[in-house]
Amino acid sequence: MIGAALLLIIASFLDSISVDCPTGADCGGMEVPNGWDSDQFPLLPAVFLTGIIAAALIVVGRMRGDDKQLAGLTLNQWGTALAAAALFSSLFTLFGGARSMANDATGEDVFGMGIGLILALIANLALTAGAILSQTLPAFKANLLGSGAPAPGAPYGGGQPQPGYGYPGGGQPGPGGPGGPQGGAPFGGGQQAPFGGGPGAGGPQPGGPQGGAPAGARPQAQAAPQPAAGGSFAPFWFAVPAARPLFAEDGSSAQIAELTPGIWYLAVDQRGAALVAQTQDGRRGVLQDTTGIQRGA
Repeated sequence: MIGAALLLIIASFLDSISVDCPTGADCGGMEVPNGWDSDQFPLLPAVFLTGIIAAALIVVGRMRGDDKQLAGLTLNQWGTALAAAALFSSLFTLFGGARSMANDATGEDVFGMGIGLILALIANLALTAGAILSQTLPAFKANLLGSGAPAPGAPYGGGQPQPGYGYPGGGQPGPGGPGGPQGGAPFGGGQQAPFGGGPGAGGPQPGGPQGGAPAGARPQAQAAPQPAAGGSFAPFWFAVPAARPLFAEDGSSAQIAELTPGIWYLAVDQRGAALVAQTQDGRRGVLQDTTGIQRGA
């Protein structure tokens, strides 16, 4: 569109007719008009200005990307109509118009097609074709300014975090207070007591009615790797690449929730390779499969 408009501007300053001077004739004093010559005034608005205005309307309409109407038509529709009108004017002017009038005035067929009108026809033809394609082909309908790239840090799969539980803009606020006693407690704080349980080892396990559990009942918790420095776990936000089950914290196989892609969840503790995650409604459970998760701040 812009290239066609520039070509029309250049063509308007070039000769609109050419002179084929007969042998022996003196054609040195003959003036050859262009699109801006006052004697050919209808040529300027009908061929050149109409095409330039059409290109401007189409470009502005593509940049706006909306369907705002002007006198019942969108800017793209106005541009397409004016481009077609400029094309028809170029055809009629090229094969008639000033050239025919000049030949009739001299009585000789010495005037031909000028380079200005030829370039104007090419420009208006390209302009009309582009205007029609921009209305019909999806590849030509896209906004010239584009829609922009998605914001970095979005969850796996391109989905945005759910309202009310989205990725925080600053800090790590979240349901249940990740900085509170539960989320910020030292990792493995309740597992350093002697095996078998005592008054300081927490209450009895929900799944075990007998107090003296066999020695193999809690080997996994005893062998969990400790955090590197400081002995504390820093809560962080994460998203899962696929639906993952969330199991009860007591170590049973009961599934309490399912983590879905496109939502940020809060990791409040770590148990070996597993994470203790908190859902939107405040439920906490163990995420055993942590492969491929996307970690936030």
